[in-house]
Amino acid sequence: MSAANVYVPVKEDFVPAPAEYTENAVQEAAGGVRHEMLKRFFAYKTSVTGMVILIVLILLGLIGPHISGHAYDQQNLSMANLAPRVPGLASLGIFDGTETVPKTDGAVRRNRYEELGVTDTYYIFGTDNLGRDMFARCFMGLRISLIIALAATAINLVIGMNYGIISGYFGGMTDILMQRIIDVIGSIPTLVVVTLLMLVLKPGMGSIIFALMLSGWIEMSLISRSEVLKVKELEYVQAARTMGAGHMHIIFKDIVPNIVGKLVTQIMLSIPAAVFLEAFLSFVGLGMPAGTCSLGTLLSDGFSNAMLHPYKLLPAAIIMILLMVGCHMVAEGLKKATE
Repeated sequence: MSAANVYVPVKEDFVPAPAEYTENAVQEAAGGVRHEMLKRFFAYKTSVTGMVILIVLILLGLIGPHISGHAYDQQNLSMANLAPRVPGLASLGIFDGTETVPKTDGAVRRNRYEELGVTDTYYIFGTDNLGRDMFARCFMGLRISLIIALAATAINLVIGMNYGIISGYFGGMTDILMQRIIDVIGSIPTLVVVTLLMLVLKPGMGSIIFALMLSGWIEMSLISRSEVLKVKELEYVQAARTMGAGHMHIIFKDIVPNIVGKLVTQIMLSIPAAVFLEAFLSFVGLGMPAGTCSLGTLLSDGFSNAMLHPYKLLPAAIIMILLMVGCHMVAEGLKKATE
């Protein structure tokens, strides 16, 4: 090649690309990553099944208390302890309100709907000791338990994520001091802390949320810290720091978007844990006050009548099992999708 054909770079060759071009490129790259994550998530049948279970439970929690036509707190002592009676199935002899009641002189089969002459009345899950509709109470209890769990998890996310990010990002003495604080708090069993706290607080949703928040953020902070320790050493973070980006820009623009996947997975595991802890507190009488309903209070009331009327215990127990299984299925799918 002759000297006349040698290309000589000029100043115009090094003009930066327009801002809108680079922004579109970043958005397209992020969109591609999100699309790939969603594709992997929906590729797992278990995660899709879990998501369907959760959607159905959430919808039932919203509309379930209004389906049966009976208010969840409406008392009718004349209708107390009625077995499940389902429209359409009762005519087939299935769930027609007949139950077997054990007594000292042997089991007795009875149908209190026929005894009371109310064969045109239906209680899908039966009624409790005060004649309240168990169907409406179960899904109202599901709603209250979900509200408590979601509120506590959201607060734990905010506290734990920020605590873990600060600890992992700045490192050094800051990290050592913050982790020693976690060691002290985490050395006390969560159940002991929550139980003692509920003994001095007024029963109610706010007290339970505060109790669940007190130590529930620790797991979230540990996950945030471990992810930040990995991400902050990657090339694009180092490049942003070299170009003079501030700490807030690096944390919220470069680090947080890349650890959200792990945090969402932890959220899906924290929700059933919070529901279970709320149920335990209500089961032992330290949760929701008398007269209200949550899955824990329903399980407590059902357990005390399980030998005579098992239908009072089974619906709430099945709903809690489905909720926990659904959350764990979704969490497993999110974990695989973000790997």
